[in-house]
Amino acid sequence: MSEVSEAMETQQTDYKNDLDSAPEFEPVCVDVDRIYDSCGAKDCIRDLTVFFTDEDQQLVETATAARVTRASVLTSTVNVDSVAFHRGYFSVDVAFYFAVFVELYTAAGSAPTSVTGLAVYSKRAVLYGSDANVKSFSSDDIAAAIDSAEFNCCTAESGTLPRAEVQVSYPMVLASSLSPVTTPVILPFVPENVTEFFGGDLVAPTSQQVLTTLGVFSIIQLSRSVQLTIPTYDFCVPRKECTDQSDDPCEAFSKIDFPGDSFYPPATAEEEFGNSPKFNCGCN
Repeated sequence: MSEVSEAMETQQTDYKNDLDSAPEFEPVCVDVDRIYDSCGAKDCIRDLTVFFTDEDQQLVETATAARVTRASVLTSTVNVDSVAFHRGYFSVDVAFYFAVFVELYTAAGSAPTSVTGLAVYSKRAVLYGSDANVKSFSSDDIAAAIDSAEFNCCTAESGTLPRAEVQVSYPMVLASSLSPVTTPVILPFVPENVTEFFGGDLVAPTSQQVLTTLGVFSIIQLSRSVQLTIPTYDFCVPRKECTDQSDDPCEAFSKIDFPGDSFYPPATAEEEFGNSPKFNCGCN
């Protein structure tokens, strides 16, 4: 027997042994959300106007300098609509509402005054969400809402809309400035819960405004509830016993590796960051 034949026979024997030793599994039908399409975005949002309540806006009007210290995502609204003449495709309109924390300076050498404002950014993505012409009801629904839109011949859509989900990172503050208002600023739509967060109605700046540039990473995806058959091996039985005792602090400290990089910094940038590209926020 040739060496090639012996090698092939050995491989077949090993493959058979692997199948025999593999754990047996049972096919199970599960109801899950299948992602039909998704996209990622790396947005550099330039010169967003920050809106304040009337009291805080008065401080902005008299300030000589402003610095944005950080920003956070308050909430987001997500709307899905079908795309005309493109069956199975849907537009996802997303509006992000950022809480922007600003330090205002009224005079040189004076302590800053901290205020919080709102910045709004909207974007759209077109994704494939497939077609579905069914309605789902569950025993968990106390009183299922009746969708009257389908009975309106002007607004009715064929099929049901997919579910859109948006994930967004914490925004990075890239720049900020205090700028005079040269053109009228229009206050965007602000949801009621956002207005309650700021404790009053927001107003548009009239003579002076705070501008900020934010870097945001986001993922938008469309999904539908489907039934899939998957292999199962066993139930997820906990292997760890619950305990109400905390570890000794010195014992926990002993498990931390010695920070060698802090005492012996890398000699070159390539050694520290490898061959990864430098961060580019997309600003031109």
